[in-house]
Amino acid sequence: MITLNRRTKGEVVFDIVNNIGMLCICFVTLYPIWYVLINAFNDGKDAMLGGIYWFPRKFSLENFSAVFASPGIMRAMWITVAKTLLGVGLHVFFTAMVAYAVSRRELIGGRFYILLGTITMIFGAGLIPTYLLIKDLHLLENFLVYIIPVMFSFFDLIIFMTFFRDIPDGLEEAARIDGANDWSIFLRIVLPVSLPVLATIALFHGVYQWNDYFTGMIYMNNESMQPIQTFLYRVVAQSSSNLMMTAVQGSAVTRTVTSQSIKLATMVVTTLPIVFAYPFLQRYFVKGMMIGSIKG
Repeated sequence: MITLNRRTKGEVVFDIVNNIGMLCICFVTLYPIWYVLINAFNDGKDAMLGGIYWFPRKFSLENFSAVFASPGIMRAMWITVAKTLLGVGLHVFFTAMVAYAVSRRELIGGRFYILLGTITMIFGAGLIPTYLLIKDLHLLENFLVYIIPVMFSFFDLIIFMTFFRDIPDGLEEAARIDGANDWSIFLRIVLPVSLPVLATIALFHGVYQWNDYFTGMIYMNNESMQPIQTFLYRVVAQSSSNLMMTAVQGSAVTRTVTSQSIKLATMVVTTLPIVFAYPFLQRYFVKGMMIGSIKG
């Protein structure tokens, strides 16, 4: 009698090699994050000596004190929070609204609009024409430069449209019988049942808004209106200890922090909000990624 649960030597060896490979991948992926974290919590001058690999050798919070003591850093943080919250809200709502209209099969010219959007995904104008357009729209040195140019994404529209087409037509027909118009159906029926795709797009665009440094670097010369990632970019590009001491001058922590320790602490501060937000959106994110993968 054949025992189905018996495993061959080849299967056992494969599982062992597979587990070892997964552990190696996890280590290679997670150790750089751990390295940044332990050095951010280590004394700056002591970290310059090297040899810190697993745990802080001289635990210190002065790097983070320097980060929060600088008005430039905190101002950049608030700019980032504001543009992320406002940008995500407008992006999700506007893209969902357009996607709902395009997803209606009775829309005249719907295929033509999809064709135009597809062309924009393949071809781009380039940096110089985009800069001239932003200038003509009077968005240079304007907070709205973080919001308006990315308020719509055709790629996200495709994800929304795929989800909306799977919503049963009976829901909309019942609402129309009760006298609901298109706006009422969209706001009271479509959006409430679309939480998975809404959370997915919000997470995508939220990560983009939080990590975007290029927009502030190109279109915003006023440092008081630049986000935290642009501030961090300047720190990395100008990694001089004297520059960082000037950035936090007037604080007692200038005697112990270094430019490298400030960079690592700033990286930790800018990454934590996304890390904390992800677990709350994960279940919606997984559902949203399955959109259109199973039919029938």
